[in-house]
Amino acid sequence: MTKYHFVRQVFSCRVNSHILFVKYKENFAVVQYKMLSYAYDSLLYGILGDSNRFNMSAFFSNLQSKRKMLLIMKKYLSLFVILYLFAGAVSADDRVLEKLRQIPQISDIQKLDVKPFEEYYQFWFEQPIDHNNPSEGTFKQKVLLGHKKQDAPVIVELEGYNIWSSEEGELANILKGNQLTIEHRFFDQSVPEGGIPWENLTIKQAADDQHEIIQAIRQKIYPASKWISTGISKGGQTTIFHRYFYPADVDISVPYVAPLNLEYVDPRLDKFLNRLGTAKSGVKALFNWEDLNTCHYTIRDFQTMCFEHLDTLLPMLEELAAEKKYTYRMVGGTKRALQLMILEYPFAFWQWGNNCADIPDQESADWEEIFEYLVKVSSPDFFEDKYIVRMQPFFYAALTEIGMYDYKIKPFKKFLPEDDKDIDFSFTMPEGVEKKPFNDKQMKAINEWLQTDAERILFVYGGSDPWYATGVDLKKNGKCRKYVRGDMSHACRIKDFDPVSKEDLLDTLNEWMQEK
Repeated sequence: MTKYHFVRQVFSCRVNSHILFVKYKENFAVVQYKMLSYAYDSLLYGILGDSNRFNMSAFFSNLQSKRKMLLIMKKYLSLFVILYLFAGAVSADDRVLEKLRQIPQISDIQKLDVKPFEEYYQFWFEQPIDHNNPSEGTFKQKVLLGHKKQDAPVIVELEGYNIWSSEEGELANILKGNQLTIEHRFFDQSVPEGGIPWENLTIKQAADDQHEIIQAIRQKIYPASKWISTGISKGGQTTIFHRYFYPADVDISVPYVAPLNLEYVDPRLDKFLNRLGTAKSGVKALFNWEDLNTCHYTIRDFQTMCFEHLDTLLPMLEELAAEKKYTYRMVGGTKRALQLMILEYPFAFWQWGNNCADIPDQESADWEEIFEYLVKVSSPDFFEDKYIVRMQPFFYAALTEIGMYDYKIKPFKKFLPEDDKDIDFSFTMPEGVEKKPFNDKQMKAINEWLQTDAERILFVYGGSDPWYATGVDLKKNGKCRKYVRGDMSHACRIKDFDPVSKEDLLDTLNEWMQEK
C-alpha cells in the first residue's frame, strides 16, 4: 500500500460514505465531488510527498521530531475539518433531494428559498383520480417540503383548500420541525386536466391522497421522526378526517378551529350565533365586557338599517362591482348579493373578531362610511361568480358531507321576497351536477370515534367563533384534549392563550411527543 493511499483512506472515509451517490446526479455535483477529491489529494501529497511506497518508520523519521509532526498536523487539521464539514453539508442537502427523486410518484421538483428551513422543495405527487378505481386516470397534487434536520419532527400541514403560504407554520416553529404541506385535492393547481370529477371529491378520497404522500415521505426520508398533522378551519376538518381514516399515519394531530357539523345545516350554529353578544353567552360573567353583552342587538339594528336603506346602498355596490368586475349571476343579481351580504354580516362579524364599537349608525356616519364598513366586514366577493367557482370544491363538500350554515330570514322577512324561505348555499352547486343527499352518517361515525377511540388529538378553538358552535365534543375521551380561549375568533392560535393555558397545552403536546 502506498503511503498516500493509506493516509487518504484514513482521512477521507467520512467523505466517501456521503458522496458516492453523486456520480449519478447533475454535472455540478460530479464536479463538486472531484474538487473535493482533488483537495484531499493535494493536502495529502503535500504532507507525505510523492513516493509510491509507504514505510511507516521512514515516514515518521522524515518528520525529524514529534514537534515537527505536531506543527504539520496543526497546519492541516483545520483544513481537514473544513472539508469534513463541507462534505457533510453538501451530502445532507443532496440527500433530501436525492430521496425525493427516488419516489416514483414525485415529479417537477423545484428548489425554493424559504427561511428558516435549510432546504425547501416544491413538487408534484401523482395521485389516482379515484383511489377505488386507479384505471380512471391520475392528477398531480401540489406539495411543499421544508427541511431543517433529519431527526426533527415532521409537521404535516393539511390544507382544506389551496396552499396559501409557503411560510413556517406555528407548530413547525414551536417544535422546530420540518414541514410538509399538502394542497387539498381539486383545489387550485391540484385539479385533473379534464376538470373536476365531482363524484370523487369526498373526504375519504382526500384522506387517501394524504395517506399516500405521508407514507412515501415518511418511509423514504423521515422514518425515525415524530409526525404531527395539523390544519386550520377546513384544514382542521381535513386533519380530523385523515386521522379517522388513517390513525397510524401520524403520531399527533392538532386541528385549529375545526367544526364538526353533524347535519347539512347544523341547528347548533344558529342557536350559538343568537347567543353571541348577549348575556346568555356568558361573556359578561367571564370577562365583564358590557358592550359585548349588547353587541347582538347592535348588530341586528345595523342589519335592519341596511335593509331599510337598500336602495341607497345598491348603487354603491353596483359601482363597486363595475370597478372590480364583479358579477352576481349565480346568486340572482346584484340586489340579491346585497341582501345576502347583510344576512351574512353577523356570522362574518363574529368569525373574524370585529369590534362592536366600530359599528356605525345613521346618526354618526354618512352612507358612504356605512357602505365601506359593510363591505369590509361582509365582503361582496363572497357571493361573486368567479369566487364561487374558485371555491366550488369547498361548497360542494359543504353541501354533501361537511355541512354549512344558512340564513334565518324571519327577522327580516318584510325586506325580502314573499316566497323566500331560509336561504342555504345550494346556489353554489356546480352547474349540471345533481346535489346528493347529505352524508350525515359519515360525520356521526367520526363524532363517535372522537368520543371513544381517538387519541393524541389536541383541539384549539376560539370561544367567540361561530364555528365553535359545532366544535368537537370529546365527552369522556381523556385521550384527546380541547383548549378554548373564550374571547377569541376563528383566528385563535396557540400563541393567543394566556400563559397558564399555553403552558398546559405545550406540556400536553410535549408529553405526547415523548410517548412511543
